[in-house]
Amino acid sequence: MIKNVLIVDDDKEMLLALKNGFSKYKETFSVLIAEDGIIAVEMLKKKTISLVVTDLKMPKMDGFALLAHIMENYPDIPVIIITGYSTPEMEKLALRGGAVGYIAKPFMLENLARNIMVTLRKESEGGTLHSVSSGIFLQLMEMEQKTCTIRLTDKSTGNTGVLFFQDGEMLDARANDLQGKSAAYQIFSWEEVNISIQNVCPKMENKIQSDLQPLILEAMRIKDESQKEKELEEVTEEMVEEVKTKEVKPSDPVKEIKRKLEKQIGPRCGVEDIYMDSSWDGWTVQMSIVGDFFNIGKLKVGYMDKGESKDTIVLSGKNAIVISVSPKCPKDKVIQVLST
Repeated sequence: MIKNVLIVDDDKEMLLALKNGFSKYKETFSVLIAEDGIIAVEMLKKKTISLVVTDLKMPKMDGFALLAHIMENYPDIPVIIITGYSTPEMEKLALRGGAVGYIAKPFMLENLARNIMVTLRKESEGGTLHSVSSGIFLQLMEMEQKTCTIRLTDKSTGNTGVLFFQDGEMLDARANDLQGKSAAYQIFSWEEVNISIQNVCPKMENKIQSDLQPLILEAMRIKDESQKEKELEEVTEEMVEEVKTKEVKPSDPVKEIKRKLEKQIGPRCGVEDIYMDSSWDGWTVQMSIVGDFFNIGKLKVGYMDKGESKDTIVLSGKNAIVISVSPKCPKDKVIQVLST
């Protein structure tokens, strides 16, 4: 796996020269660049970085402040210092601050590349494993009381994490922006991982304060709950979609009447036109009143012979529907169908 090396320098020409010069080593490591410490801090949050090369004198956030930040939050990431203002005192301060290397400018690009590759090889000096279960492997680390830094990559997502062991006790974990137990829970939820082991562990406080077994069980519980919530969301979405498809859209009464007549009488039922005509509403109301008066019920369907080439059948309702039919139309059958 190609590793990311972050180079931090406010000299843009230097950054571009190093990036271009290191292109010949692209099979071993990839170069990322940042123009100051603040940009570097953001990149550390978003990218998986294996090594940082930084200048000391920079605006906004200098190399010493960046080194201190990395030692506190990413103690497993080695830092090499490069500077054009080298003094013995400055070198001592950098190495005491946690830097693994110190190079004065100007320098040969090949010398820096050699230092980078030697340092990167230490990431997996204890070996690498592919497609293993993190839970079982890490319990072996606890049983063997290993002191090491373990880097893991989830095969399904490509997410990465780091675990720190001292004498078999897990001190801390990091995954993306998470640290401590929350990071450990995420890492332990990964089913199949690639692992590289470095046989050292930076000095740090114990942020975990727990045996591995309870952490792994809790990670499985959180994973199961998350999976159930996801399945519930999927079922809910399916139900919503099903309800949407079953929702009956308001039907067109004109089309419904036409479909009904063609189905029960046939396409040659003599119907020439069907349309809604509110001008008939008053007449249908009056006929309904007359029907109520003579106890024969409200008007449903009325037939009008206006002495024209077309006869008219009126269907009573909130909006009267007019059916124009030819003289040869079986009007009795049409009225019977419309009355039911």
